[in-house]
Amino acid sequence: MSYLNIATSFAQIKEGNTGIALKEKGDCMVRALAAAADVTYNVSHKFCEQVFGRKPNSGTDGSAVNIAMLKAEETGLEIDGKKYNVSVLGKKDTCNRYKLHGEIIWRKKTLKSFIESHQKGSYIVFVAGHALTVKDGGLVDWNMMKFKPTRKVLNAYKIEKVINAGKQLSLFNGEVYS
Repeated sequence: MSYLNIATSFAQIKEGNTGIALKEKGDCMVRALAAAADVTYNVSHKFCEQVFGRKPNSGTDGSAVNIAMLKAEETGLEIDGKKYNVSVLGKKDTCNRYKLHGEIIWRKKTLKSFIESHQKGSYIVFVAGHALTVKDGGLVDWNMMKFKPTRKVLNAYKIEKVINAGKQLSLFNGEVYS
């Protein structure tokens, strides 16, 4: 049987968090965002509540996430004081193209083929009724999900942390010596 390798389990994301994290259910988007953006569960939970309109103990509405991510593609995201660039992946990244009887058809990628084609970067990926993270070619999801490599990718978003280029050390002070 073919299965996926789980790089980090969703269960590990809640470790060390107290309060909200212990009681929460239906929080796969919270965990996926925490893994993709390298923030804590509690920070991700608060962000999902404020930006995506997530209600406690219920899943995050996929259309609300899509609308927010489309806006973030232009303006970026700010999570806990850190800035992130967002790219909404299109058809070429989430679908495979085939030629069948002379006709070109597009089919949704499986999770396994998405991982194979996205070995670098952090991605939040939506499959039917679930969100997960693909990070540097590894899957961040529940351990039991490794037996489901054929789930179809519905939407995907690339999350990149913005690195401040203006804060590097400059050795030139503008003075000219003769």
